[in-house]
Amino acid sequence: MTGIEELLLSRIRDVADYPEPGVMFKDITPLLADPAAFTALTDALAEVAASTGATKVVGLEARGFILGAPVAVRAGLGFIPVRKAGKLPGATLSQAYDLEYGSAEIEVHAEDLTGDDRVLVVDDVLATGGTAEASIQLIRRAGAQVAGLAVLMELGFLGGRARLEPALAGAPLEALLKI
Repeated sequence: MTGIEELLLSRIRDVADYPEPGVMFKDITPLLADPAAFTALTDALAEVAASTGATKVVGLEARGFILGAPVAVRAGLGFIPVRKAGKLPGATLSQAYDLEYGSAEIEVHAEDLTGDDRVLVVDDVLATGGTAEASIQLIRRAGAQVAGLAVLMELGFLGGRARLEPALAGAPLEALLKI
């Protein structure tokens, strides 16, 4: 295990039975409260942005906003929020996707991405991959290219990577921590 992996893991708190019994929630708020850990995380994700040739960073609601915005600033790139449906004013593109129990929809401003953009998607956790897959579809529908997906942690037992590999079409999926 590398030094950054040890630092990040030491700042992630397990919360048992949240949000429902049987779930072990990975709470990143202690990591965000530690300036050394948050800076190390931001720097590592900004390196991914640089290595992919990204021109924009998309952050997925809500913790993807917290991580993606400083990554974009550190990398000198624009930041685009992908929000839950109905939260963005003006013209949007939307994408529905299935959840374990039901469905959801995300949106992006239609004019925020162009054919010249290479977009890195940033989020805190890769679980089943549904939200990330929907964001990839939105990015492509806006005419932009997907440069990759970068997450703080991947919950490998939920199969998100296998689900996303076809959607990523060769673009990298970088997880700083694999759990």
